[in-house]
Amino acid sequence: MNKLIAGVILLMVTRQGFAQVSKVWVADKGNGTYQNPIINADYSDPDAIRVGSDFYMVSSSFNCMPGLPILHSKDLVNWVLINHALKMQEPAAVYDLPQHGKGVWAPCIRYHNNEFYIYYPDPDYGIYMVKTKNPAGDWEKPVLVLPGKGVIDPAPFWDEDGKAYLGVGWASSRAGVNSLITIFKMKISGTAVIDAGTHVYDGHGKNHTIEGPKLYKRNGYYYILAPAGGVATGWQVALRSRNIYGPYEDKVIMDQGRTTVNGPHQGALVETQTGEPWFIHFQDKGVYGRVVHLQPVKWLNNWPVIGNDQDGDGTGEPFLTHKKPDIGETYPIETPAEGDEFNGDQPGLQWQWHANPKIQWSAQIKGSGYLRLFAYPQDNNAVNLWTTPNLLLQKLPAPDFTATTRLKYEVEWDVWQNKKAGLIMMGNSYSYLAIARDELGFKVSQVVCHDALNAGAEEILAEQRLKSSVVYLRVHVAAPDALCTFSYSEDGINFHDIGNAFKAKPDKWIGAKVGLFCISKPNVRIGGYADFDWFRITK
Repeated sequence: MNKLIAGVILLMVTRQGFAQVSKVWVADKGNGTYQNPIINADYSDPDAIRVGSDFYMVSSSFNCMPGLPILHSKDLVNWVLINHALKMQEPAAVYDLPQHGKGVWAPCIRYHNNEFYIYYPDPDYGIYMVKTKNPAGDWEKPVLVLPGKGVIDPAPFWDEDGKAYLGVGWASSRAGVNSLITIFKMKISGTAVIDAGTHVYDGHGKNHTIEGPKLYKRNGYYYILAPAGGVATGWQVALRSRNIYGPYEDKVIMDQGRTTVNGPHQGALVETQTGEPWFIHFQDKGVYGRVVHLQPVKWLNNWPVIGNDQDGDGTGEPFLTHKKPDIGETYPIETPAEGDEFNGDQPGLQWQWHANPKIQWSAQIKGSGYLRLFAYPQDNNAVNLWTTPNLLLQKLPAPDFTATTRLKYEVEWDVWQNKKAGLIMMGNSYSYLAIARDELGFKVSQVVCHDALNAGAEEILAEQRLKSSVVYLRVHVAAPDALCTFSYSEDGINFHDIGNAFKAKPDKWIGAKVGLFCISKPNVRIGGYADFDWFRITK
């Protein structure tokens, strides 16, 4: 069996294993149109390509592991999470602990010489590259292509003459400068840069904070598509030149206009197999993270125009609904996985730990029907959960939703002090429901921690006694501010509100995340675990 056929079979197995339709957000309206966002979850800084009749998307993952999520689509509207290209972040001594806001920033995916490449920046170490022949399979270990602090947002480009280049932006927090686009020469293999780099565009002034360059070539022009103006408030710029080093003309090709879609920029220009151009970008929605939109593109006088250009000035604004792309066929409605019945031998791909994972944090034995999280001890210096790596979390799937889980909590050796398990809404401030045991038996508590990133202390808001070690925990999230209401049940039918409503907060560069945990205070005899039977997302 050749590698291409094996890859197709593996991709089919992956999709069949994880594809589902969300109960809380579906972009495909089923009538030949779609609504934005196409993914109403925090897949920030998206980049995408088409290979044959398949589309692949990647996004930032920061400190969350596994990282570099890979999504697959047949029509640019229906997407399924199929893999992660990065299983561990290096250096492990750093990323074995949560490094909020650090790690994998905006990546770029390309297909060259029958291989898939992803270039991603770590703003503290430089530009890395991973590659594979099969995006649903194993990816090679990262190669450091360009060492440096503050160099970000890489985009490789192989020209028609065989030469290779790498475009980058700059993070002022590390580099001491920003608003510059720089191009480096690169080895044909794509494994290392080979010169000191050349600045090709300075955005200070009218296109301040320009970054995230993506390089393309069309009709003899080199194009650099780049966001400017900041994550939540910016716009999309196109640069063009007859020479890769410029000089470049610039033009704003999409902004917010009269819409409610703030900061529409940073993404990917893709073309369907029928020749239609489209642009994938994000919108910053604060606590919900950066959600993914899809806009039609038209070419006018060798400039791309993105979205709805009603006044014909060449600057579009986002569509909220539109006709689906013409790809010659119709495919089933699919969405990235959310809920998990824990019936396999590992959690679904939607789950990420808050740092490099350790195998001793959990066990999901095939045939057991549950995920077991062990009461793993926190670090001696932990004052709250901000520095706790073994939080198993996923992105918020929609503005309004309910997350419910059923768990059984077990304490071993009658050592019950300072251990707990539960359901958490995690961010710069967080709140959770937890089951624990004391000398009187089992109890459920709502806990809140304000300003966790600055060592804020946890506070118990409410407690209720439980008759047994089995409990259903629930959080309902309501738009527009992700107001969380917690409740619990002992029979799975009758739920009781507990504590106070909590307004979720984003994490550093990511939205809030919802998920599961089981922990122990340090210097306590080991033992204890929580068996999570399922985790479900509903209205």
